Amino acid sequence: MTQTTTPDRTVLTDKVLSQAVFTATIDAPIAAIDIADWLRTLPDKEYQRCAPPDHKSAGYTTTDDGRPMSINVEMIGTGLVVQHYVYETADKDHCHMVSISDVLTPDGWTSCQVIWDLKADPIDGTTSKYTNTVTSHPTAEFMDFIASHGLTFAAAAAARQAASSDHCRRETPLYAASIGRHANMK
Repeated sequence: MTQTTTPDRTVLTDKVLSQAVFTATIDAPIAAIDIADWLRTLPDKEYQRCAPPDHKSAGYTTTDDGRPMSINVEMIGTGLVVQHYVYETADKDHCHMVSISDVLTPDGWTSCQVIWDLKADPIDGTTSKYTNTVTSHPTAEFMDFIASHGLTFAAAAAARQAASSDHCRRETPLYAASIGRHANMK
């Protein structure tokens, strides 16, 4: 078993709970796009418009050691997910963030690791391609949680895959539109 231990949780990186990859066109040239700035300045209501009714709130802060962090609260299927995305890459055309996310399910609280990767690539002189990738790994806490509720990892992963894919499919074109509006305001 491959695992990564964070200060407060163990992540089972060899197990994929879900992965969703969707693309959409951004109506802006690559030179005008700044995904890192878009995330830092994303208004709460704009975040909500990017996946209604799932997106509940978003904000920007830092970790205790000063690294940039995006806080997102959203519904994924039947779980209310509080994401603490710490930036590992924060470039104009690419942001890669990792969160140990708190998840409130109908059966109580658990956690998982969520990796959010946002990438823009040029299409032509006026448009770009946005790729939205979200990958989740279980924590040891999550594995204990599902076992205590009589669920198998396969069943939990299938439910999370369906919910995450549906959510990302809906939010990707709305994120691309929002990134485009942000780029064209400059």
